[in-house]
Amino acid sequence: MTRDDSKDTDDGEPDPSPTDADDQLLVLPDDLRHELKEPMGPIETDADRLLAEVDGPLIAVGDVVTYHLLRAGRPPDVALVDERTKRDAVDEEIRETVTESTHLEVVNPPATISEAVVEALLEGLARDEPTTILVEGEEDLVALPAIVAAPEGASVVYGQPDEGMVHVKVAEDLRSDVRELLERFEGDVDRFWELLGQSPTDE
Repeated sequence: MTRDDSKDTDDGEPDPSPTDADDQLLVLPDDLRHELKEPMGPIETDADRLLAEVDGPLIAVGDVVTYHLLRAGRPPDVALVDERTKRDAVDEEIRETVTESTHLEVVNPPATISEAVVEALLEGLARDEPTTILVEGEEDLVALPAIVAAPEGASVVYGQPDEGMVHVKVAEDLRSDVRELLERFEGDVDRFWELLGQSPTDE
């Protein structure tokens, strides 16, 4: 889910992506990075097989994942894209395909979850039509608030680098685990739960 070197460029300089402190609602602490590398669900390499297991709302996090779902004929109910994959720009075909129907644009600095991206996620979930959110910065971590905000039985799909698509079926036991992870982030955790209209102990 996370990129080891998302904060730095190849020359060791800070990533030029926006890092305004006002946008950083939650910040990923270094000691959580290794935990988030483990996939939170089964990994699938075929979009059609993955979609056969989807029977509720579908949230896609990542350009390549969104591209494969669109090519398989199933626009995600909410898609979050940043025009990059593994720190590099995506191919032009992928970029054009996933951004063709962009509805919302937000800033979400690397290794953070911003207030703006949480609000956009919630707006997308509330809409009746498929919604694409174009993120300036990085969208990786938005899979976590998506899991706790999406309804029971929804599918959250994100990319596992060099392996495939991770399919997370939202269930209360998983939500509980993700709430505990989010509680360990740095930043304004209380404001995060306020935005979601939840608390970390919600059942």
